[in-house]
Amino acid sequence: MSAVTGQAGAVPGHKSKAGRASSGQASSGKGSSGKASSGKASSGTAPGGHNPWLIAGVVALATFMEVLDTTIANVALRYISGGLAVGPDEAAWVVTSYLVANAITLTASSFLAKRYGRKAFFMWSVGLFTVASILCGFAWSLESLLFFRVLQGLGGGGMAPLAQSILADSFPPEKRGQAFALYGVAIVVAPVIGPTLGGWLSDNASWHWCFLINGPVGVIALGLMHWLIEDSEAAKKERRALVRRGIRFDSVGFLLVALFLGSLEVILDEGQRKDWFGTSTLMNVSGVLMVVSFVAMIPWLLNAKNPVVDLRLIGNRQFGSCFVVMMFTGAILISTTQFIPQITQEYYGYTATLSGLVLGPGGIVTVVMMFLTGRASAFLQPKWLIATGMAIVALGMYDLTRIDGTTTFSFFAWSRVYIGIGLPMVFLSITSASYEGIRKDQTDQASALINVARNVGGSMGVSLAQNILAYRGQFHQSRLAESVNSTAPAYQETMRQATQYFSEHGYAGVEAKSQATAWIGSVLSTQVAYWAYIDVFWVLGVVAACAVPIALSLKSVKRGGGAPAGH
Repeated sequence: MSAVTGQAGAVPGHKSKAGRASSGQASSGKGSSGKASSGKASSGTAPGGHNPWLIAGVVALATFMEVLDTTIANVALRYISGGLAVGPDEAAWVVTSYLVANAITLTASSFLAKRYGRKAFFMWSVGLFTVASILCGFAWSLESLLFFRVLQGLGGGGMAPLAQSILADSFPPEKRGQAFALYGVAIVVAPVIGPTLGGWLSDNASWHWCFLINGPVGVIALGLMHWLIEDSEAAKKERRALVRRGIRFDSVGFLLVALFLGSLEVILDEGQRKDWFGTSTLMNVSGVLMVVSFVAMIPWLLNAKNPVVDLRLIGNRQFGSCFVVMMFTGAILISTTQFIPQITQEYYGYTATLSGLVLGPGGIVTVVMMFLTGRASAFLQPKWLIATGMAIVALGMYDLTRIDGTTTFSFFAWSRVYIGIGLPMVFLSITSASYEGIRKDQTDQASALINVARNVGGSMGVSLAQNILAYRGQFHQSRLAESVNSTAPAYQETMRQATQYFSEHGYAGVEAKSQATAWIGSVLSTQVAYWAYIDVFWVLGVVAACAVPIALSLKSVKRGGGAPAGH
């Protein structure tokens, strides 16, 4: 399902008009001689004279690999936790560190691609992602895994927007809709396969293979890219213009953004375990870095000539509202993708494979809804689709608050189906809504920021949900302990029956009573966990519900034009 997540700006490419690119891609159709300048796009070949469909296949393969990694590790967290001897909350860093690093790269991907060439930057991104994936597979500790996971996220962050630009350059306008359709199918299928594949690999081989599997795919993709992909004449001309004008990368702004997001994530991930800002040096230092980088970041980005992030876009009411809705959406999607497999494995005895299969039906529904929503967007305003989608997601979250000890596989699968119905309506529509009222030269930034919102929202959602789970678990444990009285008739009757049960199964005297006491404690702990997870789903439901009025406040847009094709 995070396929849609992975590419907020890609989906409109299903429409033929969506091939319009923001950074000169659409204008690459003609050079000074009046002929197509992007190679021979008008005659059916891409820059370099290669078949554009081969390029589309390579681009889809590389992005498939990157999107797969947004979900493949989620169901393997229990194995990672056990293999590296860390707690489940610490293992969650495997998800959040990747998302934050991915978001940081997204802010820089547009400029770096223009400055150094799309082919070069795309190959660099795929190469770093592939090497980091292999290193993740050989990680020997949580610290090493997180470091390699950050490198993997830095590599993966540039792949999605660059893929869209390369497709726009490789196909003539009348063929771009078909190219983006192929690309869209690849990015939607990847997260459907991810949880099941990750679960199967973890159960039958090792969690390491969730990362090692990217090795051969990445090597093949790199070889094909080197052979097939060439930058268009328009992209080369733009690169020469940047060099000639002496425009430099906003390294200071990039560093401040990275420092702010990184320190914020440390605080969210470690706060509960470190007792926040009490005595922890890590928390206090992270807090200072977050505040200082944020205070310095705002004036710098507002006054820099070529800021890495255009903050004025977020200040735009239309785009800012879309940014917030996308953050909420990312939080819900990534959190549920992690917490549903987590609860089914820990408290329902599911294998990792079965936990992955729980998410499968929702992923299939997502694929179907992608196409249905694409058709509906031709005659319905984005704000209505977004509001409807978030309302359905809120109902899906409410449904998950009904879990108990008898909850079945089909219950979890149906709850995920409801989410799979609602989220595509948001992801497909929010791109069109976000581009309303912004200048053409801002579309690169808009595409990057919408993707940043998704990743940052997902990372924050996982961290906050983990904190809610821990805090509410402690709360329910203390309240339940207050109500359990060893002198109460109900408790004594339960103890008597449990002791008798263990006596009949080979335990004698004091040992049977000890087993009964342990069993009651286990039942109570499980009940506490159910209540804590219910609280998490309640909060996510409220988040989804809060997005509905924000969506309804959006302006109406001109339908049928599609969105720019990203970077």
